[in-house]
Amino acid sequence: MDIISNVTSYETIKTRFEGDICFIQIDRPEAKNAINNTLIEEFTNALDLCEELAKIVVVEGSSKVFCFGADFKGIQQSFENGTQHEEQNPEQMYNLWQKLSSGPYITIAHVRGKANAGGMGFVAACDIVLCEEKAVFSLSELLFGLMPACVLPFLIRRIGFSKAHYMTLMTQPILAKEAYDWGLVDAYDQNSKNLLRKHLLRLRLLSKEGITSYKNYLNKLNDFPDASKSHALAANIEVFSDESNLNKITRFVKTGQFPWE
Repeated sequence: MDIISNVTSYETIKTRFEGDICFIQIDRPEAKNAINNTLIEEFTNALDLCEELAKIVVVEGSSKVFCFGADFKGIQQSFENGTQHEEQNPEQMYNLWQKLSSGPYITIAHVRGKANAGGMGFVAACDIVLCEEKAVFSLSELLFGLMPACVLPFLIRRIGFSKAHYMTLMTQPILAKEAYDWGLVDAYDQNSKNLLRKHLLRLRLLSKEGITSYKNYLNKLNDFPDASKSHALAANIEVFSDESNLNKITRFVKTGQFPWE
């Protein structure tokens, strides 16, 4: 299997190619693999390369945190600097998840550790979700007066309205077994690396042309994320522009205290 390491050098992700399989690892350990503008831009660039070079894309985080969602520290800093309106552009993030869900390649979320809030967007947008037995999935946004506006169209498409609604309201984490029962996870195992390897061995038998044709057809059968995009972006901008919500985020970043404490 031909291996090409780090086709492009990035700040927030690591990429490597094994033949026509691309591994994209979210790599912001100092920020719990949180999402910022740089990560969105770099991840999008990597997926652009994959349109030609890859037929399978594996999305990973660290062994402890897959992705913890929005970068609250970055939001706090831009709020205090008065630049949050200039930096707020949820469309780029939404477009990234659309690339994962509709691009001409099979996308696999390989989840270890915690996937929270915006991290769930990466999970729900992927074609296949594999995880380790100890993985944890959560939507914590409502605790801060926010909502998973951009995540929900992808999550609803994957697990249905009622489960996505319940998960949003309860804000409680669910483990791999429950995530599997709900359809969020396709398979889980104590050794998720071995689970991933078995899936890749099978998926590599498919042709790039076949995958592309199938994904194009599939997107016509279920275009919920496309149809919901304008509503999702508007709701995201609304909650992240609310000064009360931004104050809650700022307090949490500085003191570690949740809004109800």
